[in-house]
Amino acid sequence: MAKQVCFFARLALSLSETTFAEAMDNKQQTIRAEYIQRIEIEALWGRKHIVWNLRRDVNILSGVNGIGKSTILNRAASTLDHLAGGIDLNVKDVEGVKMTFYPENATVVHFDVIRSFDRPLFHSNLAEKMADKNVKTELDWQLYQLQRRYLDYQVNIGNRIIELLSLGDEESHRKAAEVSYPKRRFQDLADELFGETGKKIIRTKNEIVFEQDGDELLPYRLSSGEKQILVILLTVLVQDKQPCVLLMDEPEVSLHIEWQQRIISIIREMNPNAQIILTTHSPAVVMGGWMDAVTEVTDITV
Repeated sequence: MAKQVCFFARLALSLSETTFAEAMDNKQQTIRAEYIQRIEIEALWGRKHIVWNLRRDVNILSGVNGIGKSTILNRAASTLDHLAGGIDLNVKDVEGVKMTFYPENATVVHFDVIRSFDRPLFHSNLAEKMADKNVKTELDWQLYQLQRRYLDYQVNIGNRIIELLSLGDEESHRKAAEVSYPKRRFQDLADELFGETGKKIIRTKNEIVFEQDGDELLPYRLSSGEKQILVILLTVLVQDKQPCVLLMDEPEVSLHIEWQQRIISIIREMNPNAQIILTTHSPAVVMGGWMDAVTEVTDITV
């Protein structure tokens, strides 16, 4: 009997070691894509072939109305959504869209899509299912989702700060201050951008709430332009400076001209590891040194 127990104990230990080794092997095989190198779309609208070689930092797609800018961006977003569970290197394309990532042996890609239009949610039953009845538009829905991510982000950086401070040395204290800086910078930017209307983030609250003339103001009560810039700021903040593909369709919609001019530089400041892919009709968006990042749809159409 003792020999049988010993045998099964050794077997369980062996299986445990095997399972652990397999788990470690799987973990080692997870390679995060840093950016998209190339997007190819076969037979866009049945007649156009798109070949777009992308930059690591900023990519701006331009062209006249109806030429396909938003369609290209939406096809790219759908493909990334399909690949969200992991990049199958054996799949050459997804519904006519092929993407090449860097590094080429990447197995996972992280991405965000920002929608610019503040349309009502009455076309779906989503509004009826919402626990928060303040959520009435598409930008509200994006803000609602980002509030959840913002809470998770604060927990994560809080844990990192506690771990660093517990070490007790000066270098760890310096690193803890670096970890807390992006959140403070986000709050400072929001206060600066909304300053003309007297709005400021209440920094003692875990969720995003503003103060204006002594009253508390939920983000769902902001103007469309304010909601949009807040969505952009929050999205980039919670990426936590990690490599991420950021897609935006006409982000200039509802934005003041000054905000349009600053939008790319703000994103680059908050997450220099994000690859920006956007469409635009606004010359202001490309001001500030991004003219060489502009690509005309006609230039990538074969």
